[in-house]
Amino acid sequence: MVSAPANKVQGQYFAKKQYTPAPLPRYEDLRAKLPSPIYDDNPLWVDTYWKAWELAFKNFHEPAPQSGYVSQFIDAAFNQNIYLWDSCFMSMFCNYAYPLVPGISSLDNFYAKQHEDGEICREIVRATGVDFKPWVNHEDRSLFSRWGWPSYTAKIDIDRDTPVIYKGRPLPTPNPFLTLDSLDHPIAAWAEMEHYRVTGDCKRLQEVWEPLVHYFHALRKYLRQGNGLYVTDWASMDNSPRNVYLKGGGAGIDISAEMALFASHLAQIAEVLGRNQESAEYAQEADQLARVIRERMWDKKRKFYYDLTLKGEHAPVKTVAAFWTLLAKVASLEQARDLVAQLKNPNTFARLNRVPTLAADELGYDSAGGYWRGSVWAPTNTMVIRGLENYGYYDLAREIALNHLNLVARVYKKTGTIWENYSPDAVQQGNPAEMNFVGWSGIGPIMYLLEYAIGLSPDAPHNELIWLLQPGGRHGCERFRFNGHIVSLIADPVSKKSKNFRILVQSDGAFGLRVKFQGVEQTFPIEEGSQEFDLSPSKAE
Repeated sequence: MVSAPANKVQGQYFAKKQYTPAPLPRYEDLRAKLPSPIYDDNPLWVDTYWKAWELAFKNFHEPAPQSGYVSQFIDAAFNQNIYLWDSCFMSMFCNYAYPLVPGISSLDNFYAKQHEDGEICREIVRATGVDFKPWVNHEDRSLFSRWGWPSYTAKIDIDRDTPVIYKGRPLPTPNPFLTLDSLDHPIAAWAEMEHYRVTGDCKRLQEVWEPLVHYFHALRKYLRQGNGLYVTDWASMDNSPRNVYLKGGGAGIDISAEMALFASHLAQIAEVLGRNQESAEYAQEADQLARVIRERMWDKKRKFYYDLTLKGEHAPVKTVAAFWTLLAKVASLEQARDLVAQLKNPNTFARLNRVPTLAADELGYDSAGGYWRGSVWAPTNTMVIRGLENYGYYDLAREIALNHLNLVARVYKKTGTIWENYSPDAVQQGNPAEMNFVGWSGIGPIMYLLEYAIGLSPDAPHNELIWLLQPGGRHGCERFRFNGHIVSLIADPVSKKSKNFRILVQSDGAFGLRVKFQGVEQTFPIEEGSQEFDLSPSKAE
């Protein structure tokens, strides 16, 4: 066994303290056990799916000796460090191969490195388990940004090492262990709930409750401005034109909505765990923050959510960050309609490839991508898609998901690999973009194919599988995994002209299959073994 270094102030809220060596998953050994999609209408999508898994397996790692990591993990495929934001998104497609591959367990290593006040560094050195040096507050200063708030035209800004100015609240004490650069995108609770949705693993929620609660409270302590909103810097969107408007302690619409989302997920987890009082308290906090966001960050004239400057003025830059309000259920129904209008507007976000991170009518938009000046990214698209589902815009969510899946597949066909991000206006990778990036870019070929093309959506806590069946050719999935089940489902058209399907199901256990097909919903009790039934749009319960 590899034991964690003797450090009493890291990882104290997470019970797992050491790594038990086990064989690292190998693609050639496990391919025949992975979910095997069937999609006759687009074989390229299936080919891209298998390429994504092949690349993912190259990035599974065991903890290095003396690193203090406690679990196998999937690496971000970016550099020699592990990233919390990346790991959260990678876990989402790895859920569909659970427990064959390390996905959600990647987060264990961050919980094992959590500081005593709850802070978690977003970037940790893979070989040593040490927080990435630039993001550590070695100077013991009040919260500051190491790299500042650079404009999109310059990588280096005169505002490096600039302190956060708190307005309307006392300076937090003691000083944080980390810099602001390290405390962006707190989405670990979202990742844990996605894992719960697919696997039904309640025990996991119990294990991560304390790390998540302390993480939330650390962020609330150091990132909350006097107006009740939350601060961020360049690290949320590296070279976005919005960064200059956040200088010194401006409030980000993304981080603010993410903290509302965090509180909401803590409320949900607490409810599952029977912590009813805490569930009510976190739900109330989420609601209160949502009200502040709606009051202060919504621009009634421009009908969009914007960052706030330190002076409390709306930043004049439309970015994908606004759509975090859909995922967090912050937006009102009317605001959601206005945000959807932007997602349908070809002059802003409805580009050839959706959804660019910067609106196309903004100064600095780069049609080649330009990283956070327009590139299309799997993580932000996933946020948009899940947010749309919260408000009932299922058709648009599926449209965006399939648009992204098709883009990734077509670029794979041209280049032979999968990329970190993509151009919004051409069928090509972004410029710049890392290649062989699985990495979070596995979300499109794996999760989007299973959930949005084939249409399989697990509800493990209720032991149900929802199948949004689409017209077309034969489709389904062999060895689909959810809630501990291994299930093969195939929808085969009765004939070329018929709209009817013959459904074949092979399962190792009982569950409810809820099929939605052309406006009709039918529920089938699936038992262990094989079953076959016909489905017609004319049949309704």
